[in-house]
Amino acid sequence: MNNIGKLERVDLRELWRHEEYDFSTWLSKEENLTLLGDTIGLDISLIERESSVGTYSVDIYAEEQGTGRKIIIENQLEETNHDHLGKIITYASGKDAKYIIWIVKKAKDEHRKAVEWLNSHTDSELCFFLLEIEIWRIGDSLLAPKFNVVERPNDWIKETQSASKVASKRDEFCYKYWTEFIKFANSNTEIVREFNFRKPRTGSWYDISIGKRNCYIMFDVQPTKSTIDIGLYIPDDKKYFEELKSNSEKIEKIINGLEWRKASKACRLVLVKSIDVQDEDNWRTAFEWYLNLMPRFKQISNLQDIN
Repeated sequence: MNNIGKLERVDLRELWRHEEYDFSTWLSKEENLTLLGDTIGLDISLIERESSVGTYSVDIYAEEQGTGRKIIIENQLEETNHDHLGKIITYASGKDAKYIIWIVKKAKDEHRKAVEWLNSHTDSELCFFLLEIEIWRIGDSLLAPKFNVVERPNDWIKETQSASKVASKRDEFCYKYWTEFIKFANSNTEIVREFNFRKPRTGSWYDISIGKRNCYIMFDVQPTKSTIDIGLYIPDDKKYFEELKSNSEKIEKIINGLEWRKASKACRLVLVKSIDVQDEDNWRTAFEWYLNLMPRFKQISNLQDIN
């Protein structure tokens, strides 16, 4: 019994010194969004970090897998305050979010009651969550973050049980879709020679490395909207995005019809295609479209190759 350790609570700033650059970066990773999602009963898929809303930006902009409902996450490694309460409402409005998640070091009673009031008096489709984040360790063990739910919609448990069925069907579709895509891609000798494919996932998006630190190719499938897309995803390099955009005329000769999506952090060059992917007979057409565009997006990513 002498070998039993004692739980020790650690100050948040020991692990995350800066909200935006440390905590938000950590939380935006898939495994940590999964940890958060498991705590409140949501399947969360990142759209972008530091997503602009007018002259401000929300820490994390995401969506629920299976429904596409938008999620905003605002982080505060301090006690709650009126400023952040106002911001989450502004961000929810600007992003038309259905799920609003406020993560804090400590929730003051007046702000807990405010979130409770919002859940009781706003549209039934809006769901407000207030969570406290803690860090624990035993002796010299690794630090272990833990989310504690302070406030959530009253009937949330009942709702998530039925919603999970929808989400699981979407997950099954996406996993099968990306599995078949990888099989199809790996049967193409030229593509395999140039690109490496990781394991399939359950989310609507899938990405591959192109040998650059500041961008990669991202694919997306939206079965309910009957669209797919492919593009360059640039997480944290606005200068590089602007360099690409300054060559837009040349780039459009390589790929016509691109959408240039700029945000305060992540930016994208995207090409969208309408196709009924719920009909599996159309998957080959979708996969061929991806494969045809992949080398061209890689070419675009290297400015020196644009002549």
